[in-house]
Amino acid sequence: MSVREEKFLALASIDYDGMSIEDLQKLFRKTLKSGMHGLCSSPYEEGQEPGDQLTEDQIRRRLKIIQPYTNWIRSFSCTDGNELIPKIAKEMGMKTLVGAWLGDDPEINERELQGLINLVNDGFVDLAAVGNEVMYRGDLTEDELLQKIYFVKDAIKASNIPVGYVDAYYEFQERPAITEACDIILANCYPFWEGCDLDYSLLYMKDMYHKAERAGKGKRVVITETGWPSQGTNLHGAYPSEENAIKYFINIQKWSKEEDIEIFYFSSFDESWKVGSEGDVGAYWGIWDKNEKLKY
Repeated sequence: MSVREEKFLALASIDYDGMSIEDLQKLFRKTLKSGMHGLCSSPYEEGQEPGDQLTEDQIRRRLKIIQPYTNWIRSFSCTDGNELIPKIAKEMGMKTLVGAWLGDDPEINERELQGLINLVNDGFVDLAAVGNEVMYRGDLTEDELLQKIYFVKDAIKASNIPVGYVDAYYEFQERPAITEACDIILANCYPFWEGCDLDYSLLYMKDMYHKAERAGKGKRVVITETGWPSQGTNLHGAYPSEENAIKYFINIQKWSKEEDIEIFYFSSFDESWKVGSEGDVGAYWGIWDKNEKLKY
């Protein structure tokens, strides 16, 4: 084996040297067609944002587009129409990771938690997530979050559905009480948001996963989000582009299959509302664009 081959085995799933953008697009479509473990839902149409009421028609239409390519769907909320996502996904034969969105509004939090409990008890949930990046945003204290995790676990204990909390992989190292409370480690892993060059992103991603795995001490680890934007401003050495987004997708899906890693790719559709919290790259994480057209 030559040094050149060893380099590509270490840094990427395949050797992309000499591939045109057309070659990459063909390989992307082949990879997509072969299917993936999971996709994050992107239910918001142009002009919508969290808090707006989702319709059954738009959820059904978007899930119908992605259903041929994924075994699982991840939803982020249990209110404002989001509660329809796991119901329709189950109807279509997909498994569901369903999250209650927690923030700094106690009334909304209560509705979200009750919505999650109802969906579990009605048989629409395969994995339950109590909160997403709450510690990262600082919306709740650790004790407040722990109370909510244990509240849900107690309410659905007869179901035997695993309960976890979603956050950046390193939070499970830094917050052992939360890690202990979780039946399953639900880790968001983004080499892009840590300024990692695309060439080293697969190695970086594997390191993130193994850190979450060590923190979990034998618990099942699911990567609940990872992805790469196709447009926007670079973050240090991480550059958004169509080429980089395609390569990252292919690398991650190949690794997922080879090592049986459970990964929910972020995301299914571009959503313009995300620019408010993430800058210009926020609108370009989808596999399909905001008009529901496959991007590559």
